[in-house]
Amino acid sequence: MDSFIHFQQIFDQTFAGISLFRMISVLGILFLALLLKKILAHLFTKTIFKAAQKTSSRMDDILLKNLNKPAEFLVLVLGCYLSVEILQLPTEPTNVDKLARNALQVLLTFNLAWFCYNTVSLLEHWLGHWARRTESTLDDHLVPFIRKTLRVFIVFMAILMLVQNLGYSISGLLASLGLGGLAVALAAKDSLSNIFGSIMILLDRPFTIGDWIKADDLEGTVEEIGFRSTRIRTFAKTLITIPNSTLMNMSIDNFSRMPKRRIKLTIGITYDTNPRQMRQAVAALKQMLREHPAIDQDFFLVNFTNFGASSLDIMVYCFTTSTIWGEYLDAREDVCLKIMETLGQLGLEIAFPSQTVYLPGLEKKTGDTDLENVR
Repeated sequence: MDSFIHFQQIFDQTFAGISLFRMISVLGILFLALLLKKILAHLFTKTIFKAAQKTSSRMDDILLKNLNKPAEFLVLVLGCYLSVEILQLPTEPTNVDKLARNALQVLLTFNLAWFCYNTVSLLEHWLGHWARRTESTLDDHLVPFIRKTLRVFIVFMAILMLVQNLGYSISGLLASLGLGGLAVALAAKDSLSNIFGSIMILLDRPFTIGDWIKADDLEGTVEEIGFRSTRIRTFAKTLITIPNSTLMNMSIDNFSRMPKRRIKLTIGITYDTNPRQMRQAVAALKQMLREHPAIDQDFFLVNFTNFGASSLDIMVYCFTTSTIWGEYLDAREDVCLKIMETLGQLGLEIAFPSQTVYLPGLEKKTGDTDLENVR
């Protein structure tokens, strides 16, 4: 009993207002925190990492790698937090307890920012995998830009949280940054517009490299999609560079996205064609399109549509199976030749622009000699 009282007296001794028992308890907690940190590191290395490597995706490997060190550090921070709670640090004459708690808040904020900072690589891996499947170099430049921007944002927010947790007002700092950001935004308005235009091109993907597009009066093949501008090679072999902000405000007609190419013809035959011959001509042209290997069979039209000024008009409306310009022209040429052959076999003539002038009573007012001169 005397020994117990003796030990109790020893434990009750204080140093700077803190009992020896509490100090020993804190040492035990810190030792357990270090031990738990070692155990957690061993679990990550020997068990969790190996289990993640067996999956087909690399996302879990990257996530665990980024989580490993912050998780170990969090164990130490929690140990320090329990230690501060047990020690009950003095508040007079200096508020040591408040200083310790502020330090813990700093450590927790740092740990959270550390994890978020590392997790950006997970997003970078996903975006990089997506960018490698495209032909454009724009997304390859955009992925590092997004990574750096997010990490700068995380560091900036962590600094603001630290300042706020330490009891300082950040309203003045935010106001100053707001004015400075406004000035920078106004100075770099065009550059920012081009950056956002690049992002819209990347997200909407109205065209890719190699596409034949028409934007207002500009027409050609997309040769390069940059972070600031897009280069288009015209059919005259000139190179046009258009800022992305300007390009995204244009109506873009992408000819390369056509699943098939259209042929629309109006064939005029002479007015001496009778209804029976017209029906034969329409039927023969439909049959010609059905048998043509370059014509898409899902949809085509052949109809007698109009009494023209100098011809009876037949509309031929169809699509080629190929969208390649050269193959399309070959198919269009062959269709036109077969139309000429078909009408020729039926004894019909293709009309050309002509005009007949009737002069009533001309023979009565003039003699035969004058009439011959008129003719």
